[in-house]
Amino acid sequence: MKKEELSYVYLILFHAFLGVLVYVFPFISKIYTLTLFVFGVFYIVKNRNKNNEALIISAYVVSVEVLLRMTDGMILNEFGKYSIMIFMFLGMVYSGFLKNAIMYWLFLILLVPSIVISTLSLNFDTDIRKAIAFNISGPVCLGFCSIYCYQRKVSFDRLKAIIAAFSLPLIATSVYLFLFSPSVKDVVTGTQSNFATSGGFGPNQVSTILGLGVFVFFVQLLLNSKSRLLQIVNASFVLVFAFRGIVTFSRGGVMTAIGMIFILLVVLYLQASFTIKPKIGLIVIVSFLAGLGVWGYSSIQTSGMINKRYANEDALGRKKKSQLSGREVLIESELQMFLDNPILGVGVGKNKEIRRQQTGIDLASHNEITRMLAEHGSLGLIDLLILFCTPLFLFVNNRQNILALSFLAFWLLTINHAAMRLAAPAFVYALSLLKVYTVETSTVHRK
Repeated sequence: MKKEELSYVYLILFHAFLGVLVYVFPFISKIYTLTLFVFGVFYIVKNRNKNNEALIISAYVVSVEVLLRMTDGMILNEFGKYSIMIFMFLGMVYSGFLKNAIMYWLFLILLVPSIVISTLSLNFDTDIRKAIAFNISGPVCLGFCSIYCYQRKVSFDRLKAIIAAFSLPLIATSVYLFLFSPSVKDVVTGTQSNFATSGGFGPNQVSTILGLGVFVFFVQLLLNSKSRLLQIVNASFVLVFAFRGIVTFSRGGVMTAIGMIFILLVVLYLQASFTIKPKIGLIVIVSFLAGLGVWGYSSIQTSGMINKRYANEDALGRKKKSQLSGREVLIESELQMFLDNPILGVGVGKNKEIRRQQTGIDLASHNEITRMLAEHGSLGLIDLLILFCTPLFLFVNNRQNILALSFLAFWLLTINHAAMRLAAPAFVYALSLLKVYTVETSTVHRK
């Protein structure tokens, strides 16, 4: 085994131990948070961001965010987004950004009018700062990350290093989840999203990060496992994360992982040489069979409840009225706000107040697309078009970023069920804008 591979194994073991440590001594989570931020700044400044250290440390923060939240380790509620914005800013200080990123400067500028509106329209008893920060920190973080990543040249090896940085904190998260609920059978009693199997934290967000974990370790297995040991390790983690994601009973993260993997395999197949296509076909078959195996095991562990969950049934097998766990009402109300305020929207954070007044439902948006339309109006629609179309245009001109469409899919699918509560969709989206070069032909043979 090479030195790099051995280092990876040691890092896996360290993060597994870290998961145990945080579970036994929860206060360590806050120390972990502070240490991570200080180290991140030092890491970028010391290396002057010569090798895009800002991307490495940001990927790490993205993956550790849920663990820090579920262990009450966050110094600030939006620590993940704020720290990543600082890392991106430092990265740009040392290595600049392309002037062509003007589209993302425009994206940020178009957010401003609705922020101004919200300062004038939010109720007096509302904490204006928190209301605005809660809703706008995600898009602003996305803007910062996109400006940094737009057409930034990175080698394929560096892209794989970013994927490896994603993977490590996820191991600590999975260990924590197993310690929190070692027996899934004992805590599953119905078909609703399960907090016990999600570390006591929001199943929607836990499912999101576990789904990302499935994809990350699938990529590690496919593109970054040169020894038999690493293949076994990474394959095992794919199965572990798939199982833990399924038993959260939150469907969004699992479906997103499946979508990302499917898109990656399609891209690889279309760009592979004729002799490699059968191997990719074999990967598809093995992946499908492994998926069936994990599903079967999950069904046994949940006494069949997971089958009912995905069939949209309750514990007694009765069909539920809502297909989206009640989110239809939120979506409908936000679309109506857009129709009523099509130019500038109702203002950042205002849609929750209006919904509470009109329907009595006191819930924040779960869908970033309809939130953008409701709160930003036509300017939000322009922003959404910028976000969706730009990565597609760049991919057509740079197909060496074989993960770009999967990254875009993660952002699009995640914001439809979990908005931008986490930093993950903002940062992962930005990775679809990277200009990747010198792909290793020994790993993927393409024309």
